[in-house]
Amino acid sequence: VQLQASGGGLVQPGGSLRLACAASGIIFTMFEMSWYRQTPGKERELVATVSSSGNTNYADPVKGRFTISRDNAKRTVDLQMNSLRPEDAAVYYCNAAYYGTFHWGKGTQVTVSS
Repeated sequence: VQLQASGGGLVQPGGSLRLACAASGIIFTMFEMSWYRQTPGKERELVATVSSSGNTNYADPVKGRFTISRDNAKRTVDLQMNSLRPEDAAVYYCNAAYYGTFHWGKGTQVTVSS
């Protein structure tokens, strides 16, 4: 199983980034896909989830600013991040979950700074 995340980088406050995660080695359509983030000294927190049927959920701090989407044909899940704030800076991780089975990708760093 491989979850390859990309798209992180440095952005100014108010800017946008789009993260992408490409999955292989799983039956992608069966998995709920999520993005998490983590900062030093803090627990990893859920940012957004898209179910196998396409339903989405967001953590309160990102509602209205972030959009998660999946492309089952391409086996990818994206996270469009708009109106970024300094507190959004973190390492972002892609996650695939199916009935207690979890897979993690390597993180991608997002830095929000002027």
